[in-house]
Amino acid sequence: MTRPLALKPLLSLTLKPLAWLADRPWSVLSRVWAHARLRQGLGRLDPSVVVLGMPELHGTRRIRLGRGLYLYRELYLETQEAGRIEIGDGVVMSRGVHVVSFAQVSIGAGSMIGEYASVRDANHRRDGAELRHAGHSASPVRIGQNVWIGRGAAVLAGVTIGDGAVVAANAVVTRDVPAGATVGGVPARPLPRRAERQAVQS
Repeated sequence: MTRPLALKPLLSLTLKPLAWLADRPWSVLSRVWAHARLRQGLGRLDPSVVVLGMPELHGTRRIRLGRGLYLYRELYLETQEAGRIEIGDGVVMSRGVHVVSFAQVSIGAGSMIGEYASVRDANHRRDGAELRHAGHSASPVRIGQNVWIGRGAAVLAGVTIGDGAVVAANAVVTRDVPAGATVGGVPARPLPRRAERQAVQS
């Protein structure tokens, strides 16, 4: 019984370099392939953009991406009607981020958006028609530079978030956030200073 247990660490140590060699080329090829597909989908893409997985693109594809972006897997980017998405240089978009625009969504340079966050500039109209066919009302969303949006947060239509602001995890932002402020909750409100550190760590 002791022999197989003694062999396990030895085998693991022996196979580790082979596992690294097997994974490394596939990882590089996967990124190159995702970059090429995204470039084809948008018509242009700076070589400095890191694409870990091909985003889902829907609608008119009026999307402008800056340089030096870091795009994780499972992104969802949609533009409809007059909508457009503009993402500045050096932005990080984590896994599962959704951005939907019927007017305009702009994200400033150096901002970071956490996993499964959602940025949407439109709402369904409620005018008595079947909801699916009732149309949308839209108002631009502007996210400044060096903004940190935490995991699972939702930024809704018409909101402006100032430079250097922090949006806590799972917050729902329904109104403007001043530059440098930290907000959290549903709906998002300024957090007391003692809660800011915990929000940032989310």
